[in-house]
Amino acid sequence: MRVAFFSEFDDPEEWRAILAERAPWVTLEVWPEIEDPAGIEAALVYRAPLGFFPKLPGLRGVLSFAAGVDGLIDHPELPDVQVARMVDPELTRTMSEYVLGAVLHIHREFGHYAREQARKNWFYEPPKRTDERVIGILGRGVLGGAAAITLARHGFPVMTWSRSPGGPDQSTNFTGADGLAEMLPQCAILVCLLPLTDRTRGLLDKSLFDQLPRGAALINAGRGAQVVDDDLLAALDSGQISDAILDVFHIEPPDDSHRFWTHPHVLMTPHIASYSMPISAAVPIIENLERLRRGEPLQHQVTRES
Repeated sequence: MRVAFFSEFDDPEEWRAILAERAPWVTLEVWPEIEDPAGIEAALVYRAPLGFFPKLPGLRGVLSFAAGVDGLIDHPELPDVQVARMVDPELTRTMSEYVLGAVLHIHREFGHYAREQARKNWFYEPPKRTDERVIGILGRGVLGGAAAITLARHGFPVMTWSRSPGGPDQSTNFTGADGLAEMLPQCAILVCLLPLTDRTRGLLDKSLFDQLPRGAALINAGRGAQVVDDDLLAALDSGQISDAILDVFHIEPPDDSHRFWTHPHVLMTPHIASYSMPISAAVPIIENLERLRRGEPLQHQVTRES
């Protein structure tokens, strides 16, 4: 099977070596150096450029390197083929690690101490106990559910919200608009791990911030377009939101003039909350390539409606 590869962040030679060892029936060809594009059956991509898909008329499936596929699903040239997102234990582990680290950064007041250090002020305040700080998680799919379990194991009361019922046993789970309205006033720290959809675009706005307790903190590792930046900055300036840790942005990186760069209550990370390693990501990739070869449906399929 011939597979086209495009990613500015993944090493094609590392992937070629792994596939040669584990799936020698796969020939990986790196865009744009593709011989006979009509013979390509599958694409392994992250942020495919314009012109990529129209030149692959024989494409039958697209496999994403990323768990979030809004950029792929919204691609104006995406053909009508099966599309699968990445579901990799390493993605899940690293996201849980990021969320735990960000929550602990806020919980132990590291941002506050950094600001006091800049003033050369030796300031001490006894930290709260973990069971006194409720963590709310927007999104309880694979990543959100795992993060909820990790936080609960560290002693935090955890609440999760999603549009569908269910959730981890260690957390209190809410669903729908009424559930969100009930959960938000209880959250000392709100974590967003939602996918980007029409429903979630701009969700993190003034209306939502005003429902949180005054001084609550925000962690966003979902998508930048879910935040109304001006509303968040106003909430930070007023003290309604005490701190924000942001991993995703409308434009990455933000423009040099954006206030996120210099705001004393904002910590930015460069879209590194979760990542997969080829050694583990190869397992679901090869499984889906085998399914495509056998004419079976791909695992972890996504559509524009999902």
